[in-house]
Amino acid sequence: MDQNPADPALEVKRLQRCMNDLVSILALPAIWSGSEPRRILETLLEALLGMLDLDFLFGQVRINSHDDPIEVLRTTQRHGSSYSRDEVRQALNPGAASLHWQGQEVSLFPLQMGIEGELGTIVACSRRTGFPEQTERLVLSVAANQAAIGLQQALLLAEQRRVASELDHRVSQRTTELAAANEVLRKEIVERKEIERRLLESEVQLRQSEARHRVVVEAASDAVISMDENGLVTLANPAIKSIFGYEPAELIGKPLTLLMPASMRELHEAGYKRYLKTGERRLDWRGTQVIAQRANGDEFPVEVSFGEMTINERKMFTGFIRDITEKKRAEETLRVLQAELARMMRVMTIGQLTASIAHEVSQPLSGIITNASTCLRMLNNDPPNVDGARETAQRTIRDGNRASDVITRLRTLFSKKQINFEPVDLNEAAREVLGLFLGELQKDGVLLQQQFDDDLPSVMGDRVQLQQVILNLLRNASDAMSTLSDGPKQLLIRTETDGDLVRVSVQDSGVGFDPQMANRLFESFFTTKQEGMGIGLSVSRSIVEAHHGRLWATGNDGPGSTFAFSIPLRISY
Repeated sequence: MDQNPADPALEVKRLQRCMNDLVSILALPAIWSGSEPRRILETLLEALLGMLDLDFLFGQVRINSHDDPIEVLRTTQRHGSSYSRDEVRQALNPGAASLHWQGQEVSLFPLQMGIEGELGTIVACSRRTGFPEQTERLVLSVAANQAAIGLQQALLLAEQRRVASELDHRVSQRTTELAAANEVLRKEIVERKEIERRLLESEVQLRQSEARHRVVVEAASDAVISMDENGLVTLANPAIKSIFGYEPAELIGKPLTLLMPASMRELHEAGYKRYLKTGERRLDWRGTQVIAQRANGDEFPVEVSFGEMTINERKMFTGFIRDITEKKRAEETLRVLQAELARMMRVMTIGQLTASIAHEVSQPLSGIITNASTCLRMLNNDPPNVDGARETAQRTIRDGNRASDVITRLRTLFSKKQINFEPVDLNEAAREVLGLFLGELQKDGVLLQQQFDDDLPSVMGDRVQLQQVILNLLRNASDAMSTLSDGPKQLLIRTETDGDLVRVSVQDSGVGFDPQMANRLFESFFTTKQEGMGIGLSVSRSIVEAHHGRLWATGNDGPGSTFAFSIPLRISY
């Protein structure tokens, strides 16, 4: 591009190429739409390298403070030299205008992407004397601005990637054709008629590029609006009509504040003037929710995203405005439904607590009634059996205290209060439960086997609640064998250590359960028994999970099933 400007034909050619380069640069956003930042940077550098007489282009994009920057190097192989990304990065000094590379002076032209370079940097490098020329500066500056806009849109328009990918392919093809046409123009510069023909071709291509851009903007369902440094509207797409009620032509030359409630206009104008003066943003330009105003005066919520570019040293702003009225209505509907669901959950919890208390207290209450009846018979004997009556009365007191403990623990469980953790010997706890339940097992003809690990370590937990789980598993096992008419009724209770867990399992030879129902066995009010309430296993699971453990059920290889729970030896809070 460093032709002698004194030659009119060469000057026309140079300006024509600059115009073609700018056309190609302005076509790049269509390629980038929906692309990842790396793709945006790679496409830009490749296009610039094909347009300008450069040794290499180095680009760095910073998306956020958490991830490493994206770096791309594009080079030409000439002068017998080669470049690597690490070598170039180490050789570049911030603010440097040139560097020495392999004994030669190399001119640098750095450009920032974004208002303050927050998106990244592009560095163009050439050994050519006089680099960069004015036209090259213009092309590189427009390219940097276009890249900044593309990077911002990449974060906003992810949902349009599929459409943008298709558009990217088409524009990429057209860009390649333009590059080829430019190369032909360079070789045939001596023919004026060919210059005129290529100029006409370029004008047609520019109109086509503008037409493609216009189609994308006009087909958008969001309102697209541009304004100048004075805050006056310069472009509005057809969606303005459906969202705001204005014809697009009505807004051209009008202040953007026309689309805002009166209460927001002064605040917007003050913030806009402050930004033009200081570059300070007090709002996120990517997806800010504000209140807008329609032509009829109705106010409604919108989501606004704005991008900025500089043309001829003047700022231009383009924004995407989305009506989120339906979204807000859906959010409010969801909030009401969540509140109603929370209320229903509270009602269900109260019902579950009531059913749980009735279920769990039934066993100690039955013991109280039985012991009281036995005590009366002993006192009615002649002579009265005072010692036996005293022992029976003590058992009655014990069952009463147990019923009280069960109610207290269930209230603690359902109120989500802190469990009183203390060391618990599960062997000892299980033997105490068997002492209470052994009579019922013998009455039902159940053969009990015990396999307790003598070296079983203690766990941290609530003794009464864990005993309640063991009692529920024993009762379920006994009930599962109650309908057997032939074959032995065998029940095995086992304790063992499994790594950093202590496991308790109860195995029966009963009717078992349908494997398809395995996931529902622990649901509240689900039962396979004719007279069951469906509460015992649900409460047991809640107790085990409150101890950071797990409760599960499996079918046996033979008849019956096994219910087991495990408690960790060490609990992390």
